[in-house]
Amino acid sequence: MKLKIAAFLAAWLSIASTLVNAQSGFTLSGKVKGADTRPLDGATIYLRTAVDSVLVKTVAADAAGRYSFVALKAGSYKLSVSIIGYETYKSQLVQLSKDLILPDIILQQAGKELKEVAVVAQKQLVEHKIDRTVVNVGAMLGNAGNTAMDVLEKSPGVMVDQNGAISLNGSGTVKIFIDDKPTYLSGIDLQNYLRSLSASSIDQVELMTNPPAKYDAAGSGGVINIRIKRNKVQGFNGSANLSYTQGRYGRTTNGLNFNYRNNKVNVFGNLSYNTNNNFNDLNINRYFLNDDGSTASNFLQNSFIRRKTTSIRLSLGADYYLSDKTTLGIGFKGLLNPGTTNTLNTSRLLDASNVLDSTIVANNHEHRNFKNGSVNLNYRHQYDKKGRELTIDVDQLNYDESTMQSFLNNGYLPNGNMISNDLLTGNLPTHIHIYSAKTDYVQPLNNGIKLETGLKTSYTKTDNVADYYYTVNNVTAPDYGKTNHFIYKEQINAGYINASKDWKRFSAQLGLRFENTNSDGHQLGNVQKPDSVFKRNYNGLFPTVYLQYKLDTSGHQSISLNYGRRIERPDYSDLNPFLSPLDKFTYYTGNPFLKPSYTNNFELSYNWKNVTTTLNYSNTKDDVNETIEIVNGIYYSRPGNLGNITVKGIAVDAGFDPAKWFNIHFYGRVVNIHSVSTFYTGTLNTQGTYFFVRPVLQFKLPKDWTTQLDGGYQSNITNAQFVSHSRGKVNALVSKKISPAITTSLAVNDIFYTFVNSGDINNLANTRANFHNVGDSRNVVLSFSYRFGKAISGLRKHDSNGAESEQNRVKN
Repeated sequence: MKLKIAAFLAAWLSIASTLVNAQSGFTLSGKVKGADTRPLDGATIYLRTAVDSVLVKTVAADAAGRYSFVALKAGSYKLSVSIIGYETYKSQLVQLSKDLILPDIILQQAGKELKEVAVVAQKQLVEHKIDRTVVNVGAMLGNAGNTAMDVLEKSPGVMVDQNGAISLNGSGTVKIFIDDKPTYLSGIDLQNYLRSLSASSIDQVELMTNPPAKYDAAGSGGVINIRIKRNKVQGFNGSANLSYTQGRYGRTTNGLNFNYRNNKVNVFGNLSYNTNNNFNDLNINRYFLNDDGSTASNFLQNSFIRRKTTSIRLSLGADYYLSDKTTLGIGFKGLLNPGTTNTLNTSRLLDASNVLDSTIVANNHEHRNFKNGSVNLNYRHQYDKKGRELTIDVDQLNYDESTMQSFLNNGYLPNGNMISNDLLTGNLPTHIHIYSAKTDYVQPLNNGIKLETGLKTSYTKTDNVADYYYTVNNVTAPDYGKTNHFIYKEQINAGYINASKDWKRFSAQLGLRFENTNSDGHQLGNVQKPDSVFKRNYNGLFPTVYLQYKLDTSGHQSISLNYGRRIERPDYSDLNPFLSPLDKFTYYTGNPFLKPSYTNNFELSYNWKNVTTTLNYSNTKDDVNETIEIVNGIYYSRPGNLGNITVKGIAVDAGFDPAKWFNIHFYGRVVNIHSVSTFYTGTLNTQGTYFFVRPVLQFKLPKDWTTQLDGGYQSNITNAQFVSHSRGKVNALVSKKISPAITTSLAVNDIFYTFVNSGDINNLANTRANFHNVGDSRNVVLSFSYRFGKAISGLRKHDSNGAESEQNRVKN
């Protein structure tokens, strides 16, 4: 292994050396200022050829108003500069035959009040870059009144399954980042967090199947990075967004964003208050068979689940500019998410003749209180106008969750006589502490190569307790079979190097990341269970490659190839051997023997104007997935390593404007999933192909009215042990811009109530099983948005990079 690592590093250093010694070009640089001579941070500078106006490059001015184009060929160029609140600037002819510093560009203000600022052009909904796909949420009309989870479900290639697991392009599980910082959440906690984040506060969603080496290697399906809006206009400004949703039950989504900037200080924040009130009507049927395949008995179970939660999310941050080159920042985030779940569970046991044998009625109650607090300190220093930069981030995060459960079970004969009565109660506190520090350094070279490197270390400790008590005939005693105490510690150390360069038609980016993982788990025993411990230490190399070639000088046609190796570490709670009941016959449990899984991802894309076609292939070893085992009629759900998973697919993403008032966006894909594994019932070998389509039609009407019709359809999906049945939905929306600052909209979701989760569970010993789950997906949403504030000249901004660690792995 050491020889392989040394050989790989030697090869990488050879490649990097070749890149560094490549032929250099010329540099064109300068500054952008306002009429008051203050630098305009964030101004966009476009460089075009003078002959045919083909866009060569685009850069943004830094905090000092500086911009720089490197590795340019000799020739004639033209510049244009734009920023909200200022008139667009267009330069005269620029002749480039050597390094050239242009005179300062002075922009004139277009107006001070936000309501007077006109948006010249709207961003495309989807942009494809060499290492990621960018979704501009502001161009997504139907985001009013929605949450981050709704935005993800409408993003190309993203799918959310019936358990809330998020996948990208049909492959693996993705990690969710907010402003380059991991959420450190998974499972129901991640769902609740994303539903607490208003879509109105989101600027962009970055979809990365193969993230660059700068990002953690965790996530077999890649990374989704959600970028929060950061207003670039000085002064005090912001927006308020209110919405009310009425399905079977009512709920609200409300958010307030604000920003204050002056010369030295930038203060920003986001406050959201959401109430969630919904239901799931879940049927799980199990048909038990004899060895000869005949019916032994049937178990039919219905659970009507009512959930009520309140989410209060606060984010505050400040940047202080020590100079034009140096910025200090601090950020605080907090989330309160209390909620209750009440479940009425009716289980009917039938004999081989399908005659009722007995009925068990369970009234289950769960009260859950989830709290999260985090602090980030960051430092950024820009050494020169070419982009040499150092950033440092230190993070501390705490998660506290307390859950109280009660399961009251009553058994009845067919004549209604009670035959049993018992009560199970549980107290489940969880504490998670995460500490992280990282530094990144960027070094542009004179030949147009940009080198990036960085180091990171993180430490995580989780402490999980489960105390259960069983009451029968008014006698209460500890249930030691379910009572548990599990402590897990993990440290990850990482370093990376990344190099990128753009030629006239060809672009390349190569990266290599090294990660060292050290972990240990300790399950404390009780009077019936002995202590147990485990330790794991392992290293990994994770290369990334991105290649892009423009097939014409206009850049309308291009072909891209990328490759990346990823690791999927088990979620913290998945390693926890707790036995957590959903009801008397259904349990969820962890698996301390889980191994990390490794995935190789390949993508080949062809882009023609606004149409992108992508072929993808991924292979995962020791894939971690949910498994179902039935033992003596009891249903156990636990994570397991499922051997090898191969995913092959083709996807098309396209946008068209048949008329100025009509826009069409279409996404579709066809995916084949092949799973091979050793399983409880022998060898599991399943394969299936499914397709998915998502069209969006927008109509711009007179007097600032806009309508949208969108939806999606997914065919049957075969994935390991599960077959998810087809489902789809149709949505409609109408929006009215009442004034430059006020917008209101009315949406109807899942009009035909067809977005229903159902499927089959296979590979069960002498058992067939299926499920059918109906939620509150058909609803009406009324929303209201208001922008406020005043614009002042002289812009600055600092977007800090956060600690990139295992936040996605916190799971309920």
